[in-house]
Amino acid sequence: MGLKRFAGAVALTVWVAVAGGAGAQERVWVQIEAQPSLSEAEARARAYSGAFPDVSGYALPSGWHAILLGPYSPEEATAKLAELKRERLIPGDSFLNDGGNFRSRYWPPADSAAAAGTVVQDSEETAPAEPDPTIAALAEPDAAAAPQTEAPVVLQAAPPETLDQARAAEAALPLSEKEELQIALQWFGFYDGAIDGAIGRGTRAAMAAWQEANAAEPTGVLTTPQRAALTGAHRAELAALGLERVDEAEAGIEIDLPLGMVQFDRYEPPFVRFGPKDDSGVTVLLISQPGDQSALFGLYDLIQSLEIVPMTGERTRDESGFTISGRNERIESYTHVELAGGLIKGYTIAWPLTQAEKMARILPAMEKSFRPSGDRALDPGLAPMSDEARAGMLTGLELRRPALSRSGFFIDGTGSVLTTTDVLQSCSRLTIEGEQEMTVRLQDEGLGLAVLSPVKTLSPPAFAAFQTAPERVGAEIAVAGYSYEDALPAPALTFGRVEALQGLAGEMGLKRLDLAALPGDAGGPVVDGTGAVIGMLLPRASNPTRVLPSEVSFAAATATIADRLRSEGIALTEAAPGGALPPEDLTRRATGMTVLVSCWK
Repeated sequence: MGLKRFAGAVALTVWVAVAGGAGAQERVWVQIEAQPSLSEAEARARAYSGAFPDVSGYALPSGWHAILLGPYSPEEATAKLAELKRERLIPGDSFLNDGGNFRSRYWPPADSAAAAGTVVQDSEETAPAEPDPTIAALAEPDAAAAPQTEAPVVLQAAPPETLDQARAAEAALPLSEKEELQIALQWFGFYDGAIDGAIGRGTRAAMAAWQEANAAEPTGVLTTPQRAALTGAHRAELAALGLERVDEAEAGIEIDLPLGMVQFDRYEPPFVRFGPKDDSGVTVLLISQPGDQSALFGLYDLIQSLEIVPMTGERTRDESGFTISGRNERIESYTHVELAGGLIKGYTIAWPLTQAEKMARILPAMEKSFRPSGDRALDPGLAPMSDEARAGMLTGLELRRPALSRSGFFIDGTGSVLTTTDVLQSCSRLTIEGEQEMTVRLQDEGLGLAVLSPVKTLSPPAFAAFQTAPERVGAEIAVAGYSYEDALPAPALTFGRVEALQGLAGEMGLKRLDLAALPGDAGGPVVDGTGAVIGMLLPRASNPTRVLPSEVSFAAATATIADRLRSEGIALTEAAPGGALPPEDLTRRATGMTVLVSCWK
């Protein structure tokens, strides 16, 4: 490298002295970078401090600010420099510095240095310590052959590179270092091409964009100091984040993970869980299970019910995989899952909004590195769970539950749902069957009924046909409903009979039923023996001074429902005359139109 030594973008002064001269010191630093401004240098030193325990910083006579590791003994420094270069943890042009050109110390900050008992030089005029000629030779091989004299010889570094010199230096780089440049440009968002080491038009444009963003002339050819600054910044961020390749053999997944922010927690099939590290708030789930398209769709529903996956955000799903993006006022998450060869594999990462800037770097790295490997999936028996634990999924990853659920039923072919206003209690989101988003089209608190419309096009499997003729008292009826709210996956039928065609105080528009309903049944269809809907079950009134027997229930009458909906331009289908249905057919018809309506806070 001759007399040229670059770190960041700085021309260095090299001191050469007589070997074994008087005043030689035994302290040596590894200089890894230099920055033109104090604020930039402090930011870079802070980043390196996340990876190395002995980062220090000194101002240089040129006005730049050196970032160093040490001090060490000469032997330790030589070994440390070789080791860190070999492991590519520091820039390739890092070198040894004996401190002869140091001025004031800026890192660690004065308050932290004082707390550690370190004396910090404050004056810019502090005289440099006499350099060690042995270290000067280590730092600059060409200078070791210089004629020995009785006084130090000061050799000034060559002037900054010209464009031709920068191009020639770039051409001499090995392929691995050219690829590293592309990787660093990609990391900082300037390059989206292939990592192939070919410096073509796309890489040139990315280099020019990086130069412009860093207040340098956008030539599209990086000088040696600029290359060192770019790759050094990339290495420092990787060190701070701990981004490393994880080969999870049990799950059959390879992926880059920020191991500076997460750490392996445990296996809980179908998840390999990585929990937060050092209060980062970041959680990663590697997903691995055998299955087909049906299992894939079931997993799609399951992932959306996890607390770490916010409900708002873009979702896409097809026959071979899905992605889910979620965000709320506290956290954000991203999920990617693929189905191939009877194996379902993917990952979920969730992070607090305070980590958004780091995630903008980490997420693309995870996406590019994710690769299903092998022909195995996570063994469901790897970490046995109790039924209770499996029902609730994971400690810390509990299934999200709605605040309230009631019943409802389809009333037309477009997916409109009739339900009770009891379920509309300060909801931020309404769904049917836990997934389909709904909006409120009609809400009548006086009658206790509401009509919901689907956000996306929906074709219901069945919808209600209403019986408008008055029933006889004593007629047998049934109510289809989710008696236990979301605890059961399907509605149940509760049987009873018509007790009266008005309320207890003679209120018209109501039917009094002899039927022991539960809160979750409210909003469900009341059907007669033919399967025709004769009303909608209303919730039990809350009256602390008068508690009715459990078998007393009320329903809004069909005629009242039809009149109110007709005023909003909603027409109902009338039932055709027919005979009584067998119990299994009645159950199929009543439950086929019934849906679970859920309120989410």
